[in-house]
Amino acid sequence: MKAFYLMLLAPMILLAIFSYGPMYGLLIAFKDFSPGLGILESPWNNFEHFKRLFDDFLFIRALRNTIIISLLKILISFPAPIIFALLLNEVRHMKFKKVTQSISYLPHFMSWVILSAMIVEVFSPERGIVNYFITMFGGDPVHFLASKSAFIPILIGTDIWKEIGYAAIIYLATMSSIDTGLYEAAEMDGANRFHKMIHITIPSIMPMIIILFILRLGSVLNAGFDQILNLYNPLVYEVADIIDTYVYRAGLEQFQFDYATAVGLFKNVVGIILILGANAIIRRKSEHGIW
Repeated sequence: MKAFYLMLLAPMILLAIFSYGPMYGLLIAFKDFSPGLGILESPWNNFEHFKRLFDDFLFIRALRNTIIISLLKILISFPAPIIFALLLNEVRHMKFKKVTQSISYLPHFMSWVILSAMIVEVFSPERGIVNYFITMFGGDPVHFLASKSAFIPILIGTDIWKEIGYAAIIYLATMSSIDTGLYEAAEMDGANRFHKMIHITIPSIMPMIIILFILRLGSVLNAGFDQILNLYNPLVYEVADIIDTYVYRAGLEQFQFDYATAVGLFKNVVGIILILGANAIIRRKSEHGIW
């Protein structure tokens, strides 16, 4: 038993240093922070940064964009790996199944810096393959990444492309633990593959879907900082600027560390409330939940 506690020591130390230690810095959200005075000596500001939040047009815009992008990702991106896993689970040609899985996993292990460079090239108005086909059929080149109407669909599509394979792993693992006797019994009763998927596979993975959905709701104000930071530009700020990019500019570019901390704290508190609320609602309606 002592060996297990010893193995646990290293991750606990890392958690304390990198997750709990920085919480001390949250104090500056309630202060007029001055680097010269330090965190403790800086004067308290009577919640002025939080009062400023909803008077700031740029914050309201970032909050609106964050909610819109996050809800679209929940509605479209969240079901995508479930559907992919269900379809892949029905494949009987094992070599094709393994190759498909390997190809779908690959984008997850590449950073958004690399993937964004690829996406920029694909949608480039001068040399992108998409505009090549548009001009080949007589159309005019389109600057997709500078278009307010095209930018959000590109975000959703590339997010699915990057994560669908890796996110499907947990569903495929859950499906592999389903009792095969259930399928055999259903087959004896005349059920086809579609019926077995609807009445056995989906109900069996539903607890996992619910848990992951609750956790996803908790990050509803995380719309994909790395992705958007590497793809957006001032021409699409109106639809693409989210809370995280707003905090990035306010804190690191404008040196408003205290205000940026207040914005970040607001976002995290909302996330906690959403997790607790969603878990409480689902626990009332079913036996599933995080706790």
